[in-house]
Amino acid sequence: MQPYEQNQTAYGTGFARTAAQVDQGLRAFMLGVYNNMVLGLAISALVALGINMLATTSDPSQAVARMGGIGLTQFGATLYGSPLMWVVALAPLAFIFFFSFRLDRMSAAAARGTFFAFSAVMGASLSTLLIRYTGASVVQVFFITAASFGALSLWGYTTRRSLSGMGSFLIMGLFGLIIASIVNIFVASSALQFGISVIGVLIFAGLTAYDTQKLKEMYLYGNFDSEAAGKVSVMGALTLYLDFINMFQFLLALVGNRNE
Repeated sequence: MQPYEQNQTAYGTGFARTAAQVDQGLRAFMLGVYNNMVLGLAISALVALGINMLATTSDPSQAVARMGGIGLTQFGATLYGSPLMWVVALAPLAFIFFFSFRLDRMSAAAARGTFFAFSAVMGASLSTLLIRYTGASVVQVFFITAASFGALSLWGYTTRRSLSGMGSFLIMGLFGLIIASIVNIFVASSALQFGISVIGVLIFAGLTAYDTQKLKEMYLYGNFDSEAAGKVSVMGALTLYLDFINMFQFLLALVGNRNE
């Protein structure tokens, strides 16, 4: 990556600015990305916890079904034991497609609202993790993921080395990972699942650094008005959010303790 020159066009303004103004603007832009991402994660966590509280019970007399050794309420049995389960599981994917195709026509405020709605839907989908894995395990892996994500994103932000070549390789690997995951739905191989989880952690670890650098370069070399800049910030938050969530899920599959 080439070093940024002092005389650059300002992000969304069209006039030259000093290096100090560039640094200040870049920090504000990235802070906005991270703030949106953290809010999205918080919404997902709260929704997942709330649904888990409604769907599970420790009182055997109120349990109408069991899943992973956990008693389910009528709400939980309906949510996880009926076709509604597939609606909840696939809804985040539908949101991503909708977001991608409609972003250009949305205002920045509408894009942010859509992202937060997506985060809530994703939280509903992730609520099953609190049934399959112990609560302590989920919390432990979450903090491991947060620490790893922070270090990788910081490296992507500060390194002067271009990660574009690595990014192309990782995106190709991601397609391979998706194909392997689909195959494993039918073969149900524990060895293949282990390999998928290891590779998944590595791919999304690399994508965290790559996507952070890409967002930085979009700010430095882009020329957006303030409205477009707000939408880019939300799209960046969505990208990093997905990197975090996927790394978290693959790590949980590797080291998480399952409920008996």
